[in-house]
Amino acid sequence: MTKKISFLLLFLILTGQSFSQSNKKTVMQESFQKELDSLKSVYAPDTRTVIFDYGTVKTKEGNLFKFKTNSPDAYKAVKETIAKLKVKDAKCELLPSENLKGKNFAVATLSVINMRTKPRHSAEMASQALLGTPLKVYEKKNGWYRIQTPDNYIAWTDADAIALFTEKEMQEWTKAPKVIFTTTYGFAFADSSLGSPRVSDLTAGDILKLTGEKKAFYAIEFPDGRTGFVRKKDAKKWDEWLNSRTLSAGDIISTAFQFMGVPYLWGGTSPKGLDCSGFAKTVYYLNGIILPRDASQQVLTGQVVPTDSGYKKFQPGDLLFFGKAATDSTKERVTHVAIYIGGGEFIHASGRVKVNSLEPKSPIFSAYRYRTFLHARRILSSINKNGIFKVQNNKFYRGVFK
Repeated sequence: MTKKISFLLLFLILTGQSFSQSNKKTVMQESFQKELDSLKSVYAPDTRTVIFDYGTVKTKEGNLFKFKTNSPDAYKAVKETIAKLKVKDAKCELLPSENLKGKNFAVATLSVINMRTKPRHSAEMASQALLGTPLKVYEKKNGWYRIQTPDNYIAWTDADAIALFTEKEMQEWTKAPKVIFTTTYGFAFADSSLGSPRVSDLTAGDILKLTGEKKAFYAIEFPDGRTGFVRKKDAKKWDEWLNSRTLSAGDIISTAFQFMGVPYLWGGTSPKGLDCSGFAKTVYYLNGIILPRDASQQVLTGQVVPTDSGYKKFQPGDLLFFGKAATDSTKERVTHVAIYIGGGEFIHASGRVKVNSLEPKSPIFSAYRYRTFLHARRILSSINKNGIFKVQNNKFYRGVFK
């Protein structure tokens, strides 16, 4: 009887210790999770522009906490938290990854490259980048690269879409003379003849290295070394193009109408297909202005335009934002953006690029957009301030990455 009681007592003691240890572990994990959530809200409030990845993976030795970021401040804060909470078996990585071997930069090599939320073709398309766009590269995974565009947007693209550069090579590319393709859609040819084989298709906004001129053609080079020719009437020298941007409402509206009828494409930012914010971004880019990628980011920029008297204070070129207004229990959600063209009318990508109106008596009145209208922002009064920058002042296009 005594032996049975002793065994029972020993069992209860051991069990109690086990529960105690488990409870302590749970409390520590919860505390660590709260710390990480708090740090994320401070250092990476928008994970479309800042990498803040963490999780636990199983290894032969046990569970390993892994964290990676491209923010030095976030990296330092998480390392300090790990030390403070005495978290064992933790690995932190400050990107770019060492496995890139110094090839931390890239340039898009296709007329339009697709950027996805995860490193696989079946993942959601988050955005696109045009040929010649300078990029930062943060890591490689199974033939995919995590890249960042000049508007700071971060996503994955496959190896065939980019040419990897060292910092020195990137600076050389930046300094080289270039041309920008200005026709909505066209081609690069193998020789200075429209009858010669095509090297690639091209879309408005594509940038190529200028290597010479031959009659009515520019001789060009792609970032991956391919060569070809483009018609001079379809392109402009890069510096001349930059200096010719007047940043006028008339030019914004004229550019917008060049995309009439282009089909809606989630994540699209080119004449091949556009989503609503991709449309606004591309129209402004073709006029020398860098906008943030998504509507919920664009609404945080520019000058606030009063909406208390309907559209009476709107000006052509203003961005109009739509979505769901905030309630007592939910936050505001901006889900759509359009470009105002005057008279209560706006042009936007919805099914296709088209024109609708906020005026109930108009034959193109959109009751849905009227009902979900939220804000208006003036971009042309905020050049190089309020989150709006000229292309030539963007550090990516200047080859300055620090």
